[in-house]
Amino acid sequence: MTAPSLPAIRQILEDSLQYANEGDLLELRYHHKALRTLTARDGRLERSLSRTRSGVGVRVLAGGTWGFACTSEASPAAVARAITAARAHALGSAALRRDRRAPPPPTRLAVGDFAVDDVDEQHSLDERIALVLRLAAHARGAHAKICSASTTFTELRSEKAIVTSDGAACTVRLVRPELSISAVAEDHGQRMAQAESLGATGGWSCLFVRDPAQLAEKAARRAVELLDAPVPAGGRAQVILSPDLVGLLVHEAIGHTVEADFVQSGTVATGKLGERVASPLVTLRDSGASVHAAGAGGTEPVDDEGVPSTTATIIEDGVLTGYLHNRESAARFGVAPTGNARAWEFSDAPLIRMRNTYIEPGESELGAMIEGTPEGWLLEGARNGQADSTGEFTFGVAQARQIQGGKLGPPMRGVTVTGLAFDVLQTVDAVSREFAWDLGSGHCGKGQPAKVDAGGPYLRCTLTLAGAQA
Repeated sequence: MTAPSLPAIRQILEDSLQYANEGDLLELRYHHKALRTLTARDGRLERSLSRTRSGVGVRVLAGGTWGFACTSEASPAAVARAITAARAHALGSAALRRDRRAPPPPTRLAVGDFAVDDVDEQHSLDERIALVLRLAAHARGAHAKICSASTTFTELRSEKAIVTSDGAACTVRLVRPELSISAVAEDHGQRMAQAESLGATGGWSCLFVRDPAQLAEKAARRAVELLDAPVPAGGRAQVILSPDLVGLLVHEAIGHTVEADFVQSGTVATGKLGERVASPLVTLRDSGASVHAAGAGGTEPVDDEGVPSTTATIIEDGVLTGYLHNRESAARFGVAPTGNARAWEFSDAPLIRMRNTYIEPGESELGAMIEGTPEGWLLEGARNGQADSTGEFTFGVAQARQIQGGKLGPPMRGVTVTGLAFDVLQTVDAVSREFAWDLGSGHCGKGQPAKVDAGGPYLRCTLTLAGAQA
């Protein structure tokens, strides 16, 4: 039996609005996801995975309470049953709630069909296999000390139909490819692994704005360079952060603290609207579109409540000016929703999530920033780390190069950075014109995964660098 087309499913959802009761808000969201992953290692195809999931998620606001249900069958009868179940869940829990939720006020909702660039671009399985084998071989052959290399290519295709009883009626089509290349260097029994990755929203042409062969060479070169690299001494230092580290900082240590549901629970950003929290050189935004550079991995033209994505300004010239909202939190704060309600699959209810989070580029040049630093560090390569609701963070850094008298020294390894995010942003004294999205691969976690991106310019600031000594 042939599955219904996306326009046909949207029509089924629109017809199902007849089951909405007066005074309730009914939200219907169909979501189909198809995932394909390939991994090549050392001349062989190591992994090939294909997976699809589809269904309809239903939310009903009834009796001042949300109810949620879902069905893996996108038929009129199955959707009707899910609506009945969601309403029953809402009414069944309404008596237990102290605060009743009114339907959110009217807002602009999406109507029509939305698709990202090159969503219909197709490449055969043979082409994908050839890609991962070629890039793994390229990384393996980049240097005599590379003993192993692997490449993983993943493509996620997503189709949605979103219909609400107060006016949303749209379809959204996305494709999110990503590539990761890992190289392991070995010498005299010592090993060093390094990885480089790309992620985008759009077709191959959006992902490969940088030559993937150069990415393979970079992973191999960095692994070899760091094989015998020393570990620097730690301490308070002036540093220049690369765009991927800027992205990690603004996503993990700031972005989560300004998601309105977390704000209501109490974060470092709670109650600070209108206060100076950063240098006047810092403007921080979160956008559903890909700005300054193409293909950002968190691009969403419409959120999962049917709200068109906007650009939310979080910090303007150093002043905290806004939070990230869904419709409900926006009503509580008396502002317009920002289009940040996102669900991972049809069986998930939407949460407030980031999309593409970034600091606006400035007026400096990286070369001049390095030359103007008497003593400090150039830090490149975001690695794992953590941050909490106070904005305190600890992040791993792939490579550090000492700056002395405006000149760069050789690479060093084993570096972590730590600090309080808003305190670090207060110390920013230079922001580059150069800009990059650099966190489009992987996922953000907050109860459920989400594809996001983050980045920005190079920033010169002061923080604590931990190396060989604290």
